[in-house]
Amino acid sequence: MKDIAQRAGVSESAVSFALNDRPGVSEITRDRVRRVAAQLGWRPSTAARALSGEGAATVGLVVARPATTLGVDSFFLQLISGIQEVLAERQLGLLFQMVDDVTAECAVYRRWWAEHRVDGVLVVDPRTDDPRPALLDELGLPGVVIGGLPDRHPNLSEVRADDSGAMAHVVGRLHELGHHRIVHIAGLPSLAHTDRRIRSLRDEAERRGLTEVRSVTTDYSDTEGAAVTRRVLASEAPPTALVYDNDVMAAAGAAVVAGLGLAVPADVSIVSWEDSVLCRMVHPFLTALSRDPVVFGRIAAQELTALLDGGTARSVQVPLPELIERESTAPVERESTAPVHG
Repeated sequence: MKDIAQRAGVSESAVSFALNDRPGVSEITRDRVRRVAAQLGWRPSTAARALSGEGAATVGLVVARPATTLGVDSFFLQLISGIQEVLAERQLGLLFQMVDDVTAECAVYRRWWAEHRVDGVLVVDPRTDDPRPALLDELGLPGVVIGGLPDRHPNLSEVRADDSGAMAHVVGRLHELGHHRIVHIAGLPSLAHTDRRIRSLRDEAERRGLTEVRSVTTDYSDTEGAAVTRRVLASEAPPTALVYDNDVMAAAGAAVVAGLGLAVPADVSIVSWEDSVLCRMVHPFLTALSRDPVVFGRIAAQELTALLDGGTARSVQVPLPELIERESTAPVERESTAPVHG
């Protein structure tokens, strides 16, 4: 403030009035102070606002997933790393909590709002029928939805991933390799991105005339991923390609395939939706959709800080993930119609 006052030729109190949009200075002075502040690279300090009672200097993140599945999910760990990078730069804290379901998550938001614990929230796992946007509107809490809601919400920013485009790309590539029987081993059925992936799979299969393509939902865990893999491979017309919604299920599925005496990719090709070091620790290395969760988290945190600085809500689309082809996918050698038992 002292530097701005000297450069603008006004008192420090006038700078404070101008930058905090308070009465006490003329509009000409206010404009001059703001121009100088912009030249000097000034931006609001949320930490300072908290010390003066104007903010909490903290943002909230609630995850409504079982701890057993979240603990092995590399995407969330990297996402939080990206979020924390931006928050640390702005001297903002992150208040993190895990709950059983969305109802409990809404209760946390109400409590945080009543206790003035957070200035805004980052919302993950948007639902197909989501009560959180209306609640955040009611409470007046700024928020950024990571993943994108089914319908645009005017008062929330969102960082959207093109799940539909990514699934269409995966199906198209598998079809090029000669795969006609594809099973998508999906995540939680209530999530908006799961719904988008399932719809895209169905639409792309219909467009290409593929009649033996379907999705099966799970809880994202290695246990359910393995169980579903075993079940679909024992069906009357087992798939020649499996697409998993995360790396943990894909690795578990590859282990099941080997345990049944089958080979990847000779008998069944495998694609993981998330790329991670895990995809390069199993044999053969897994083909995967590669996106950077750290960047995803960084963008979400930047959008939230922009809202806290008085910006307007907007939608940001992250780039389409790249399909990294490794040893787990190959052209179809044979299409057995015999179920596998083991």
